[in-house]
Amino acid sequence: MIDHSVYKEHSISGRYITQEMLEETCFSKLPLPLKEIGKSVAGKSLYVFTMGSGSKKILMWSQMHGNESTTTKAVWDMVNFLQSDEDVAEHILKKCTLMIVPMLNPDGARAYTRVNKNGVDLNRDAKMLTQPESVALRQLFEEFQPDFCFNLHDQRTLFSAGATDKPATVSFLSPASNEAREVTPTRETAMKIIVAMDTLLQKLIPGQVGRYDDGFNDNCVGDAFQMTDTPTILFEAGHFPKDYERERTREFIFYALIEALKTIAMDLVENFSPKDYFTIPENDKLFFDVLVKNPSVLNPVLGEEMVGIRYKEVLEGEKIIFEPEIIEMGTLEGFYGHETIECIDLKDFGLGPEHHKIVNLLLQIKN
Repeated sequence: MIDHSVYKEHSISGRYITQEMLEETCFSKLPLPLKEIGKSVAGKSLYVFTMGSGSKKILMWSQMHGNESTTTKAVWDMVNFLQSDEDVAEHILKKCTLMIVPMLNPDGARAYTRVNKNGVDLNRDAKMLTQPESVALRQLFEEFQPDFCFNLHDQRTLFSAGATDKPATVSFLSPASNEAREVTPTRETAMKIIVAMDTLLQKLIPGQVGRYDDGFNDNCVGDAFQMTDTPTILFEAGHFPKDYERERTREFIFYALIEALKTIAMDLVENFSPKDYFTIPENDKLFFDVLVKNPSVLNPVLGEEMVGIRYKEVLEGEKIIFEPEIIEMGTLEGFYGHETIECIDLKDFGLGPEHHKIVNLLLQIKN
């Protein structure tokens, strides 16, 4: 088993990752120079770099949504691994050519927003191509003509791996390529690679892999590329318990990336069955960040209700602050908390600043 800690890129960590951070550290470690493929709305260079020289062409891009940085960290861990003398790394680079866009939305990353500088979601701009970042990615796709695409994202903490008490720490999708969501040969290929990754991840995070909803939308980049008969895989980095900085999730995305590349490079795709793809539980939305039981101990007006709280991510300086917000109150049967406060007495709230904020929220509730 590859040891992720050996290849972890320590110059970037946490949730707030900008292109300026990559320019200061990561870019200088590349074996080949960066190529500019366009400019962002604010005039930032959009970069791509190449690794490997093989006939199997793989295009991957990260931070299409500026506030989804976990896969960006994992990509640089992957780059470090591929530059090692490991046999698997050498084989991947011999058999594959990787075209990597490390950050498609540098303006959104800087502001820590999903959208670009014009307020447009780049993952809803695949058809109209109204934004320069969307145009740059599409032109790169058409010039490179990849055999496979990896679309790298983060997902929210609310997702469970099916109707279970397990968080969807990693989720995958083989996007639909038509309204009927037919399982085309192209989708099947993507499904087989996902099964290869899931097989590995079940040994590391059993029960914590989910399958993302495959509702068709030709404005989404993954669906649009799948429509061209190019096997495309959506990666979603989710929540691992007590890992709000997503350093553990980064590790699992790293392993998934290497396993996918190995499966392609070693011609192992046909060893896996698309039927197993459908055994991966579809994501459900059963988690709160904090579930407070018996809140009437703190505030009598709440009675028998439970309180479901989720954190809002707020950029302060260059750090992400997690601000609790009350999302729902009621019986909340069938829901889970990444943290559950039983509220037997006030000591259950602990001494941390997050708990103080939660106490204040609950005290503010009035009839």
